[in-house]
Amino acid sequence: MNIKRIFPIFIILLSFGIAIFYYPQMPPQIASHWNASGVVDGYMSKFWGLFFLPILLFFLYLLFIFLPMIDPKKENVKDFRNNFDNFINAFFVFMFGIYLFTIAWNLGYKIDIMKFFAIGFAVFIYFLAILIEKAKMNWFIGIRTPWTLSNEKVWDDTHRLGGKAYKIAAALSLLGLFTGKYALAFIALPLVLVSFYLVIYSYLEYKKEKNKGK
Repeated sequence: MNIKRIFPIFIILLSFGIAIFYYPQMPPQIASHWNASGVVDGYMSKFWGLFFLPILLFFLYLLFIFLPMIDPKKENVKDFRNNFDNFINAFFVFMFGIYLFTIAWNLGYKIDIMKFFAIGFAVFIYFLAILIEKAKMNWFIGIRTPWTLSNEKVWDDTHRLGGKAYKIAAALSLLGLFTGKYALAFIALPLVLVSFYLVIYSYLEYKKEKNKGK
């Protein structure tokens, strides 16, 4: 089996092992959510605080494996499967990093969550950008609007632009390292704006292609 397909399983097993190992050391209530200022504003029970993410990763892995298998255009997925596997691994590393941060915080290590998140999110979005850039038309992976799914040229043009735009969003999210309480805006806002723009762009490109047909 491809090592890239095995890597998420390793992360899942490791996260379960960490949960079991640290369970006796954790308080009954575990900090599980932080606001934009890096202040804890949400808690979970010890069991769910430790085991929720490993369980979630397990089911997400099944989903990532299953969806391409049932895609009517699964032959297209094979063309960018390597990039999809890289994205899955980046996603699992990102989530595992958040998991380790949560455990470290509850063990008494007070790390700046926004700086941690800015770096992790930038790397994750960069891998997303590469996947978007390479994705061929399919029903589950990519920028799936009514207009990209209706015209292959619109799909290709939107994804080509999307790859570049998401790389810019990844770079901008690194500004969260230096912007203090405004860090979340630099992390999240570029991603939201890029996503919204690409939806509009796909519609306009579709209209353009329709007008050419006339």
